[in-house]
Amino acid sequence: MRGRDEDTGEFFSPSRSEQRRAALDVLELGEQLVALTATQLGRLPIPEELLPHIRETQRMTSHGARKRQLAYLAKQMRKLDDEVLDAIRDAMRKDGDAARRETAALHRVEALRDALLGDDGDAALTELLAAHPQADRQQLRQLLRNVREERAKNKPPRAFRELFRVLRELMAQDGGAESDNDAALDDDSDA
Repeated sequence: MRGRDEDTGEFFSPSRSEQRRAALDVLELGEQLVALTATQLGRLPIPEELLPHIRETQRMTSHGARKRQLAYLAKQMRKLDDEVLDAIRDAMRKDGDAARRETAALHRVEALRDALLGDDGDAALTELLAAHPQADRQQLRQLLRNVREERAKNKPPRAFRELFRVLRELMAQDGGAESDNDAALDDDSDA
């Protein structure tokens, strides 16, 4: 039973109803995590000690066993800090900060790919190579030639997709530096 402060009349801890609602929220989050693919789970900030429990729950086919394993997963998740659970929830939300950053990064890669394939593609490639000296020049030039050839022959966009993948990886390598720059710009705008 929870106590009450004699002076203020406030309760010392959350009520059983509040605790139950919080536990059910964690159980629902666990169900959502179990429904995700391995790739989707890899994008989320899930602690390493939780991943085996998620995989084990996904492996279960029997309804009763799966329900028990899901309850165990929720128990393990309740041991985590609230900040960790909130970060997972935010990353899963379509309108969360993480989703917005990822979408913006994909748009930047698409814009770069369009610039490389545009009329002034050579200048865009020169800028890209200057900004990313570790980039494989030969691979990028070959991919650009292949994309142009695919378009001319009306072929499926295999090289077009490969170019996007290479550019996304290239931009991801500098992702930490860009986010540091964004944070510095945000700090400057606050001043």
